[in-house]
Amino acid sequence: MAAFGHHRTGGLDQQRGGQQLGDLQVHRLTDQLDDPRLASWALSLRLSGLVKRLTATPQAAADLLTKVNVVVTNLPSPGEPIGRFAARLTGDAHSLDDDRPLATLALRAARVLSGLPDGSGAEWRREVWASVGLMRDELSTTVITLGFGGHQGLEAWLGQPVHLTLRQLVRDPPRLAALDVFVCENPVVVATAADHLGPSCPPLVCTSGQPSAAVMHLLRLIVSAHGTLRYHGDFDWGGVRIANVLHDRVPFTPWRFDTASYLAAGEGRPLTGAPVEARWDPALATAMSHTNRRIEEELVLDDLLNDLSS
Repeated sequence: MAAFGHHRTGGLDQQRGGQQLGDLQVHRLTDQLDDPRLASWALSLRLSGLVKRLTATPQAAADLLTKVNVVVTNLPSPGEPIGRFAARLTGDAHSLDDDRPLATLALRAARVLSGLPDGSGAEWRREVWASVGLMRDELSTTVITLGFGGHQGLEAWLGQPVHLTLRQLVRDPPRLAALDVFVCENPVVVATAADHLGPSCPPLVCTSGQPSAAVMHLLRLIVSAHGTLRYHGDFDWGGVRIANVLHDRVPFTPWRFDTASYLAAGEGRPLTGAPVEARWDPALATAMSHTNRRIEEELVLDDLLNDLSS
């Protein structure tokens, strides 16, 4: 029994020492952060117990917090692939992969710095990293635009749809004035506008369904430049969900995408799927459920083109 008691006491002493080591690291982390938002974030690490849950030993926790300190004090980045950033600062190109403890902690700090709302999913994580200058899938994550050529030095492409990569938007942000920008859900709207309006088309952005990190980054750049967004999508439950994502992340006004426009749109195919409330227009879901019509953007292209041409 005496040996057992000695072993237990040693274990408690080790646990207390580990707690003190972790607390010391958090205090050091807090002291080295100038931004008060990050100081609050660092304190939350201690209170939540997240570091303890992510690590097996007190020393592992201390090592993790040391790396977090290095990463966070180097944010935001001027624009760098996240793997290269991780390799340069931690010696491991994969230390900020989604399943790594360091990524879990640093992503939370990045979200605090960016001011983005909480979220989940791969695109949301790309969006958060991009907001602090770290790019994942920098070439494959794109956004379709039209009518921005004169604002981005792409005069040769003026009047033609352009795919902008996340890399371009982060490394060489467009020079934007306070623009009135139209936003659609489907690429067919952009292609048709290019056919009929060409260089006279006003700035138009396409989400191509669920908005990618590149889409969200561009829309935030527009809003940051005091621009306005007018959004139109499919009048179906999937389209409402997409619009809700945008509504929660950037301010927009509906572009023929409200209850009155839906009721005036004419016939469409039957709705399928589970209803969902439209957060920008609470009456829309009721109207859609009652009429049971699915109105896709292709059915109202003429109206959209008339708006773009005026």
